[in-house]
Amino acid sequence: MRHSIALFTRPFYFLRHGETETNASQLIAGSIDTELTALGRKQALQAAALLAKEPITAMYSSALRRARDTAAPVADKLKLPIVVIPGLAERTWGVLEGQPRASRIRTVTPAGAESTTAFTERVFAALAQIDSDVPLIVGHSGVFRMLCHALDIAQAKAPVTNALPLRFTPLAEGWQLEPLS
Repeated sequence: MRHSIALFTRPFYFLRHGETETNASQLIAGSIDTELTALGRKQALQAAALLAKEPITAMYSSALRRARDTAAPVADKLKLPIVVIPGLAERTWGVLEGQPRASRIRTVTPAGAESTTAFTERVFAALAQIDSDVPLIVGHSGVFRMLCHALDIAQAKAPVTNALPLRFTPLAEGWQLEPLS
């Protein structure tokens, strides 16, 4: 599936949503449709200012409110519509949603949660829908980890900062991932 994803042949941008109360409280959000905090809204505006200088030609967002609300000021700045792709949503964590992040055991799929395989297939199917010159994807940390894993980028295990715009650039061999500042 990875090889049939047009996105993986050109530069693209990624933006994790701004801070939410679940982020600030170190809780697992998953499919909880939580909204941005005041800081998260400020982060979205700062990201919009940074992304205004980039050659982005299309915007795609998760359907979850925290992603759409982060995408809105960017779309306004870039004068682009937001294409919502539900498959870009964060992984569903079942009984762990709303629980402390420390309660998660990396090798265990909790009751009611998406398996790693199901999540990966859903995200890859969503990414396969993106077919524009220089897209921006507004999503979640789990989607970021899937992108890094698919592209063999070492940052896949590192947390991605809320609302930090990132540029993915293909190289002759591998990919370069760089934050915008």
